[in-house]
Amino acid sequence: MGSASDAVRKAWSACFRRGRTPGLRTAKTTLAAVLAFQIADMLHTSAQPILAPLTALLVVQLTLYSTLTSGLDRVAAVVTGVLVAVGVAGTTGLTWWSLGAVVGISLVIGRLLRLGSNLLEVPISAMLVLAAASTSIGYTPGSPNLATTATGRVVETLIGAAVGILVNVVIAPPLYIQPADDAVGELIDKLSGFSREMAAALRGDWSREEADRFLQGARGLGVEVARADLHLGRTEESARLNPRGKVARAAQPRLRTALTGLEHCYVSLRNLCRAVLDRTYYVAEDDLDGAYRPEARRALADVLDAFADAMATVDPIATDEPHAPRSRVLVEAQFEELRERRDRLSSLLLVDPAVDAAAWEQHGALLAAVDRLRVEVEAAVRPVEGQWRPEPVTARHLAAVRRVLDTLGRRDRGEEVSVQEVRAAEVQAVRAIDEQQRPAHADGASADRVSADDANADRVSADGTRPEEPRREETV
Repeated sequence: MGSASDAVRKAWSACFRRGRTPGLRTAKTTLAAVLAFQIADMLHTSAQPILAPLTALLVVQLTLYSTLTSGLDRVAAVVTGVLVAVGVAGTTGLTWWSLGAVVGISLVIGRLLRLGSNLLEVPISAMLVLAAASTSIGYTPGSPNLATTATGRVVETLIGAAVGILVNVVIAPPLYIQPADDAVGELIDKLSGFSREMAAALRGDWSREEADRFLQGARGLGVEVARADLHLGRTEESARLNPRGKVARAAQPRLRTALTGLEHCYVSLRNLCRAVLDRTYYVAEDDLDGAYRPEARRALADVLDAFADAMATVDPIATDEPHAPRSRVLVEAQFEELRERRDRLSSLLLVDPAVDAAAWEQHGALLAAVDRLRVEVEAAVRPVEGQWRPEPVTARHLAAVRRVLDTLGRRDRGEEVSVQEVRAAEVQAVRAIDEQQRPAHADGASADRVSADDANADRVSADGTRPEEPRREETV
């Protein structure tokens, strides 16, 4: 019964989040489809101008920027398909080999134009126009169906794209600030809850199974980080070409600073769990107190609790809640408590490297992860000033073109330029275009998502085994 009520509550919150007008996007999409159909019907583009509302339906995206780019890509795909079909229909009708030629040529041209998700629209448009060029009794050169269908398909696509873009511009251009706030807040809750759960386990009966479980749990937090990055990327995209974008540009520095710090906290938690697991597996399974004495485990649990308490005060600052100024005062006290508990843990893990070099190295790795955790949680609430300015839409394209022209210009001036340099400039130009077309969530914090836990996957542990291999039991 509880799981059913939780599912209903999650579904309700997904539909009616704070800051979101219920049903607005549905109403906008429906309105765009109806208007596109009415306009196309008034212009008599075809007997059943269904392509216009279909285009409007597909063009209305989550953000104004993606709506515009999707509309332009779809228009380019349809026009390309129509031109291919007209070229082929000038010599033949619909046959098995003409169909294959149309599909093959359309796909090649679509890939060259980098139409992305609209790639298949090119052969679809070409096939429909080619089919219309063939009459019911066979192909007749100069059939009026060809010109009518080709023109109608292009006009309906233009109408649908224009109406979809116009509706998204005129009626509440979307801003996705509140979903990003919610995602960051939920990430903070996950990090805090994980820390408290691990602290409770450390105060109980610790085992290798527990060490494995918490390392896997720490790795699972990456899903929440990616989700928050997705929502923040959507917030950044919603600021582009948006008359209401000033609000999103003002919120972006706060959210990006918080998410970057939280992401590094997640990495530090993974490294902390990795260090605890390495030490737990290093000693014999029946002598786990040899890994960490009970008082050391309690001290580490206290550190994790202090981190969770700090997260509770970070939340209102990161999500800009009304009592954020008071939380900034409280968070300083939490940071001081975290430092004091870290120092106590350090004193309990003190060991002479000449006596036990392995323990010295493994305890050092644990303390380094704790230090990084403390630094990053402070970085998450660092004050920010000014607004974020999104990169111009054409900036990467222009930079890529400049690199190509600069390389070719050096070669024209007689400077020594290798073929590899020319090809490298061309590859960079292609990548710039690909990155510009990539969804917003593919940028941002994901570029920093390189954890020491992953980078050191082939690292050899102090007991001579790789981290993912079963440890040999040795008595320290």
